[in-house]
Amino acid sequence: MGTPKQLLRDRLAHAFETVAGEPVDPVVQRSQYADYQSNAALGLAKRMSANPREIAAKVLAAADLDDLVERTEISGPGFINLTLRSEVLGRLVGSVGADARHGVPAVTDPETVVIDYSAPNTAKEMHVGHLRSTIIGDAAVRVTEWLGHRVLKRNHLGDWGTPFGMLIEHLLDIGEVEAAAELSVGDLNDFYTSARRKFDTSDEFKDRSRRRVVLLQGGDEATLRLWRLLVAESKRYFMRVYDSLDVRLVESDFVGESSYNDELSSVVTDLDRHGLLRVSDGAECVFPEGFAGRDGGPVPLIVRKSDGGYGYATTDLAAISNRLTELGATRLLYVVGAPQQQHFAMVFATARAAGWLVPPARATHVGFGSVLGPDGKVLRSRAGGTIKLVDLLNEAVERATAAIVEKNPDIDAETRADIARAVGIGAVKYADLSTDRTRDYVFDFDRMLSFEGNTAPYLQYAHARIRSIFRRGNVIPARDGEPVRLAEHSERTLAIELLAFPDVIAEVADTVEFHRLANYLYALSTAFTAFYERCPVLKAEEPSRSSRLALCDLTAQVLATGLDLLGIAAPDRM
Repeated sequence: MGTPKQLLRDRLAHAFETVAGEPVDPVVQRSQYADYQSNAALGLAKRMSANPREIAAKVLAAADLDDLVERTEISGPGFINLTLRSEVLGRLVGSVGADARHGVPAVTDPETVVIDYSAPNTAKEMHVGHLRSTIIGDAAVRVTEWLGHRVLKRNHLGDWGTPFGMLIEHLLDIGEVEAAAELSVGDLNDFYTSARRKFDTSDEFKDRSRRRVVLLQGGDEATLRLWRLLVAESKRYFMRVYDSLDVRLVESDFVGESSYNDELSSVVTDLDRHGLLRVSDGAECVFPEGFAGRDGGPVPLIVRKSDGGYGYATTDLAAISNRLTELGATRLLYVVGAPQQQHFAMVFATARAAGWLVPPARATHVGFGSVLGPDGKVLRSRAGGTIKLVDLLNEAVERATAAIVEKNPDIDAETRADIARAVGIGAVKYADLSTDRTRDYVFDFDRMLSFEGNTAPYLQYAHARIRSIFRRGNVIPARDGEPVRLAEHSERTLAIELLAFPDVIAEVADTVEFHRLANYLYALSTAFTAFYERCPVLKAEEPSRSSRLALCDLTAQVLATGLDLLGIAAPDRM
């Protein structure tokens, strides 16, 4: 089928190659002066020491565009402006409207993709710091699965290490039944804080905790049973948070640090076999190339500490080896905060040096910034503590409920509750995903729940308004593939936006930058609003009526699909 951008790119690529004698990327993009624009003549002219306008003229002379393009123009220093034929756009829109995937092809050579995200810690509350990893990771899962890849989710639970000595001893102090009850209702913070307070103030408790760590690491069955209780109750609570957030994580996706314990020794052995290990201050380390400290010296990745213990780096190396060799993955995505950038870069470099991470396999750290409060600092509660994620989500739904009551007071209670959840949770997700993930953003309920501007409620309302057109007109969308008539400028503009959806999805799948999809959906909604204000739909005469209904239907379909790929519901009524 192909999008307008893809069709133009293919035709121009051949013409540029004819002129240049070698392949040239036509650099086709949207333009405010025409439908599309190619900027490649400027770069090619520089390489050929020629006039860019003359190069552009030669390209147009060599290009086979008559059946696609109504008008061409060379502007400025050598930009090629291209205005498509309306009948071409109408034919493409009709075809896409009959396609359940809206023009986005499923991949022909699917990969196994492992996506590592969320990663809470056992017996610790999920807080706003886990929000971005969970939301971004879920969107990555949705887009990658929709394209047809085999996706394996990995929730790398922090379920091992020295803190478990004190946690198990605290569990014994208060009793298993009471501890299970406390954890099951989400009092993870209190449980952990109480254990930590005793560890810091009681030498007797500290000694017990250290002995318990030795028993845990030694495989003592009684200690392991208590550890499993802590992990199980924590998982049960985490799953309630995930259900509230409406993400696709399930309990079988938890693959904690402990899962790799038996592989840690062999990881070190393998690194040694490849000649990668060096002893530094009694610790066994890898010094991957290209990493220097403030003093200019090499930076170590410690794989076995001087006391014989293993750290996060060893577990991450074991995980990457497992994902590449046992799971057969060729793409690894690690959705972890930006401060861990160097850590993962060193882990990936070590995996490459060990011969594990070799093409076509590749690993990407999908880093992200922080969630800030109105003061520009990391978001915290009014008391200065960490905000529980579940409290944040509950408040979002409560505020959405109030907004919906104000906007539509006659709606029944059950419907109102469903819409409020979709709007509240959707608003939180969209505020995150519409921001460039590498940047920090300010958490502002008033802005994210607004029905105006680039927000989830605005997009959800646009979708609901389109669906109401079909209810009012008692119309069932045809979706018959017939060409759409595009007589008005706003119809053409909406059609071009609709046809750009596959290009956007391809870019998002490659970059894992979801603000590109969010901004596209906002631009699509804006284009629809302009069209709807200028072009009557139900009252229009044929053939405009059918064509405009087709534009409305495809817009609603693309909005619903795009929002779903971001993990956001698109209610039919609001």
